Amino acid sequence: MKTLLLAALCLTTSIVYSQELLPPITVGQRVATCGHSFHVFTYKQVNEIAGYAGIAHQPAGLSSIGGSTVQKHWDVPEEKSAVKQVLKTGKVDVLTLSPIWLPDDAIEQFVKLGLEHNPELRIFVQEYWMPNDEYNPVYPLDTKKKVDHNATDIGRLRDATLRYAKDIETYVGGLNQKLGRTSVFIVPVGMAAVALREKIVKGEAPGLKTQGELFRDTWGHALAPLQILSSYCHFAVIYRRSPAGLNLPVPNAFKALKDMNDEDKTKLNALLQEIAWDTVSHHPMAGVMKPVAAK
Repeated sequence: MKTLLLAALCLTTSIVYSQELLPPITVGQRVATCGHSFHVFTYKQVNEIAGYAGIAHQPAGLSSIGGSTVQKHWDVPEEKSAVKQVLKTGKVDVLTLSPIWLPDDAIEQFVKLGLEHNPELRIFVQEYWMPNDEYNPVYPLDTKKKVDHNATDIGRLRDATLRYAKDIETYVGGLNQKLGRTSVFIVPVGMAAVALREKIVKGEAPGLKTQGELFRDTWGHALAPLQILSSYCHFAVIYRRSPAGLNLPVPNAFKALKDMNDEDKTKLNALLQEIAWDTVSHHPMAGVMKPVAAK
């Protein structure tokens, strides 16, 4: 299923991509993460997913700061930063970052530090779902705004996500041009989240009846289904392979879904895998498509 969300994108990348996908990565990746509460859960969850897939994934370092820009992680002194320390060893294959809004100059600082010690490092910038269901790129965020997720118009949410996605693409594309190589990629979690919410509204998401069941508050902190969707997206970009078809069991996070029966959990898990791969595999800047030429 090719999502209309991706078909509507006006991508800003200067590279032409074929429909052919790059081969999957089968060797366990050493992954470091800097992030906030809309991201850091992927650190353990991707490790769990990879383990189920028979991959010797290696969590390499975590910097977790609530409500953080990437700049806040960069400002942590090296002696207190597990991520800076491990990047300097060169023993990291992947770095995941989650800005709140852009610009965030510390992304480039982490990229330069990582590439200095491992030129093959891949850096993934998370495009996350809209806090408060709107694209209002100011910081600090309005965490006390009252939002009824169930009343959110999906068309307007899709448009807001597309505006945000284009800003992410412009930033990442410009950073790669400055580097003279493609080392920075996008994890299109926000688009995947919209696709899931469309399924919920249509009654096509097993066990989920309302959009609000994805969030634990009006601001937008993720509950298990949205967390796992994000983690499947990260698994897909890191290993360039679909989590669907791997016979992965229902993840541990689903234990929190006490009002959902086991059959619906299994079906929902399969849907999340499908949405994650569909979103990632159709996004040219996720790092899974084969580049063919420059424009």
